[in-house]
Amino acid sequence: MPRSFLALCLAALAAPALAQQQPAYGPRLEGFDYPHPVRTYAFTAQRQDLEMAYMDVAPTGQANGQTAVLLHGKNFCAATWEDTIVALAQAGYRVIAPDQVGFCKSSKPRHYQFSLAGLADNTHALLARLGIDKAVIVGHSMGGMLAIRYALMFPGEVSHLALVDPIGLEDWKAVGVPYQSVDQWYAGELKTSFESIKQYQLDVYYAGTWKPAFERWARMQAGLYAGAGKDINAWDQALTYDMVYNQPVVYELPRIAVPTTLFIGLKDRTAIGKGKAPPQIRATLGDYPVLGKRAAAAIPGATLVEFDDLGHSPQVQDPARFNAALLKALAPR
Repeated sequence: MPRSFLALCLAALAAPALAQQQPAYGPRLEGFDYPHPVRTYAFTAQRQDLEMAYMDVAPTGQANGQTAVLLHGKNFCAATWEDTIVALAQAGYRVIAPDQVGFCKSSKPRHYQFSLAGLADNTHALLARLGIDKAVIVGHSMGGMLAIRYALMFPGEVSHLALVDPIGLEDWKAVGVPYQSVDQWYAGELKTSFESIKQYQLDVYYAGTWKPAFERWARMQAGLYAGAGKDINAWDQALTYDMVYNQPVVYELPRIAVPTTLFIGLKDRTAIGKGKAPPQIRATLGDYPVLGKRAAAAIPGATLVEFDDLGHSPQVQDPARFNAALLKALAPR
């Protein structure tokens, strides 16, 4: 057998394995392509120069004059809204999808006091810079917490609040989830890998079912820990874990004064710090069939949309069904 032919055969056999190798991305997710051009909003906060990366997508269908702002979750990026961006743009919306400071393609400050109010204020400043004075605010997971804070701070500038499996619907420390210091969170984040991300999402997000479509987003997240930005990403993630643990929004749900729709995957079991909680407490956490109904009852006039067979990320798990439900909720009545 000619040597060159043998080499080709061996390369072909190795290709599937090589395809599964974890890519290493830069500290600001350099090397991972977003589905639309990425722009940056430069500003100064806490005595430092920062940048928010964002996508600004024009309507592809007949423009309806409205803007939708998509706020990503903690283990996600603006790119994760890929299918929802397409659906909203086709329906006539201008779509703004930012990466929050400390996440994905935005600045990774080493010294920054993270707060939901601060991130909401950053987002508000971005929209003001873009000339947007009213928008539909859509938030997923941690982005749901942020969307709630945004609606509480700027109610007159929110036409509709759409919350997709938001976290913060229970006060983890009040129900017995042990406190972890930022240093403890950081030590845990340094152990992050594709395998740990996949196992967590399989167990908590997708009720034991994994689809090939999920892998791209898990590898996107893992790529931040596989390259030169591992340390700073782990540190900012630790700081933001401290933020979400200590800033529950559940007590303020009755104060929301804008039209609100909750989208809840009933298989979702997400809860911050769940793995550190005592077994008897752990079993009660992240019970979204209960949390969703309780939140909908607490928010004045809220509508609850439940997906019986979906988990924490319905926009990823079943984009067509989620997008149809979102557009129906946003349709004029």
